[in-house]
Amino acid sequence: MVDSDNPYPGFSVPPLGYQEHFWKPSNPQIFSNAEVQRQTGPYLSALPARIADWSPQLEALKIPGLEEALHSLQDFDVYPLLKLGNDSPELGPMSSVLLRTESSSSSQIEQLTTTARQLALAEIDEGDKSNARTVVGNVHAMESALELAQDISLNSILSMHQSLMKQQVGIEDEAGKLRSELVWIGGSDTAGPRGSAYIAPHHSLVQDALEDLTEFIARTDLPAIIQSAIAHAQFETIHPFVDGNGRTGRALVHSVLRNRRITQYTTAPISAGILRDTTAYFDALKAFRDGNAAPIIHAFINASIFAANTGKDLIDSLAAQLDDSTAKLAGLRSSSAAWKILPRLISQPVVNARYLKSQLNLGDAAIQRALGQLTERGVLVEKSGRSRNRIWQHDGVLKVLDEYSKSLRRVAGTA
Repeated sequence: MVDSDNPYPGFSVPPLGYQEHFWKPSNPQIFSNAEVQRQTGPYLSALPARIADWSPQLEALKIPGLEEALHSLQDFDVYPLLKLGNDSPELGPMSSVLLRTESSSSSQIEQLTTTARQLALAEIDEGDKSNARTVVGNVHAMESALELAQDISLNSILSMHQSLMKQQVGIEDEAGKLRSELVWIGGSDTAGPRGSAYIAPHHSLVQDALEDLTEFIARTDLPAIIQSAIAHAQFETIHPFVDGNGRTGRALVHSVLRNRRITQYTTAPISAGILRDTTAYFDALKAFRDGNAAPIIHAFINASIFAANTGKDLIDSLAAQLDDSTAKLAGLRSSSAAWKILPRLISQPVVNARYLKSQLNLGDAAIQRALGQLTERGVLVEKSGRSRNRIWQHDGVLKVLDEYSKSLRRVAGTA
């Protein structure tokens, strides 16, 4: 791993400028007189630097770990193909579960936690966990980021945010819209920006700053990991939305990597690497705003290497579950619908008849017969206890996914 406390020459970026404004609480009657007095007065909001034409010194491109990270991501990208085979019916579900794993880790950075079961239930419109529904939105944002990677523009960023926020209760009206108000991080969420850790640029500057960012992303003369790290940090500096900036910004990273053809088939769990030490990640974003890009680049180098190594282990564990389930179905006719359901359980380990019917174009009788066979042979367990609208789950796949998530939390702060 690379030492992020050892900055390399040439990774200075233009630091933030600042604009002075005056703040007075709009509803002073709901605060104490002392709080109104504290929040009334001048404050400084960020003035984002333009980075479209920024370039590091040539020596900086020799940063240790950069080539290793690049090759690690490229090797990981084809690992499922080598493990399962190009024509394997499990390949698509494996790619889907990797995308969900990345989405879940990205959400955990924002302290939005859920279990693999809760997430799978939310995907089939079951369960009542708001965090799980929010993480599903992050999955859709990641899917949008990859679909729109060929042309990363202001509109594609808005589409990512639209996919992210449309399921988040209370924020639906802001989905896919640039903010029209001031936002800040830390301090008081309601009284005002004075005393906060970071005050984002005035909303009138957001669109121009994003257009400058998309020009930077369109370049092909920078190493992709450096480009994605700086693009992410600049996006978080701009903070263009009322909510969902962190998750949209990490989805943008994967859009850049797909655009640069570093990853073409799978989604590396880079956010899982970041989740190991969120303090260092947030400190790196602050350092970027102060004019030092080295820490955020190092954070992404280390996260990429971690993602590739642990992601392969995750694939191996899921493939082992698939092999075990395949053995349990030995002797079943090859035309049985159970064989069509089995690969889906990697990415969707909790299912109901409605979901299977919509995904596999099977009749009700065939689905019920297949679910009966999968249950009798110990592949699935019926968990709802209901006579109608029943739910089945693959305990082994859920355990693998939850153990991976737990392993990240166990090492958090020790990277």
